[in-house]
Amino acid sequence: MQLGRVVGTSTSTLKHPTFESERLLIVQLETAAGGPDGEPVLAFDRLGAGRGDRVLLTNDGAALQKLLGPNTPGRWSVMGLPDSK
Repeated sequence: MQLGRVVGTSTSTLKHPTFESERLLIVQLETAAGGPDGEPVLAFDRLGAGRGDRVLLTNDGAALQKLLGPNTPGRWSVMGLPDSK
């Protein structure tokens, strides 16, 4: 699990069949101190996060396969929206 901040959304005219009707966010992963941690990632979102929201992500392939199907090439998904302070 890792915290990140939503920096945008992604759209595609051509995508893997398991991505149909799924919402994709562009998320900047964060370090424990709140700074950027590497390049932004694409994450599947079924919780309704928006630009600027902090999100809790997982890269657990088994969890994403339960949502999208066993053949999905997806990696990251939003699993929670932490309280803001």
